[in-house]
Amino acid sequence: MYPDLQGKTAVVTGSSKGIGQGIAERFGREKMKVVVNFHSDSAGAEKTAEVIKENGGEALMNEADVSTEEGVRELLQTAVKEFGSLDVWVNNAGFSVDSPSHKLSLEDWQRVIDVNLTGAFLGSRAALEYMMENEIKGNIINITSVHQQIPKVSNSHYTATKSGLKGMTETMALEYAEYGIRVNSIAPGTIDTPANPAEDKDGEEKKKVLRKIPMRRIGQPEQIAAAAAWLASSEADYVTGTTLFVDGGMTLYPSQLD
Repeated sequence: MYPDLQGKTAVVTGSSKGIGQGIAERFGREKMKVVVNFHSDSAGAEKTAEVIKENGGEALMNEADVSTEEGVRELLQTAVKEFGSLDVWVNNAGFSVDSPSHKLSLEDWQRVIDVNLTGAFLGSRAALEYMMENEIKGNIINITSVHQQIPKVSNSHYTATKSGLKGMTETMALEYAEYGIRVNSIAPGTIDTPANPAEDKDGEEKKKVLRKIPMRRIGQPEQIAAAAAWLASSEADYVTGTTLFVDGGMTLYPSQLD
């Protein structure tokens, strides 16, 4: 636990399920004030908010499309109006649509770019503007993926957004370091989420997945949340522009173990 986080305000995009939900709930354990963002899963967002409150934090739900300026502006305004400030912004919202590149439609390409990369830019820009205007030494945390480094077949749009987000993280970290605003990324490996449920994998499929992970186990959202809490805290106050891989060693080319 990080006492310095108590009472601080965070926005977590896409926090109605999966990794975003895990991060928001961990922030609740840190006694933070959390804006729970969702696009369509209101039931999931409500569950997230309930857990935050049970853990001693404060929570508000906000339905917004983070790929639009209007949606991001509403998120920021909710945080400031209801909680009085903004200290941490987590760009987590993202998705993918599997498709071989030669069959990938422009519509699917653009939607993934809009949410995963443009949404992260809009959120970061809004947070930076507010923090600069109010002289807040805040934090921006981007959720990338091991696929910012490892190609993913039939996901050229997804890998483009995650590698692009890595570059954006480093650029913004360099720009705003002198103001005390830290910008970092977390790159999850294979995590047990609704988009990638471990229990849905049969024996052979699970073995195939685990062969890619040196630790031979699938990660949990709570492990990504622990990294986010550390990055947001003063324990990491000399860390900016870095990507923290939470992947069980997946980026270490485990095929060499076979």
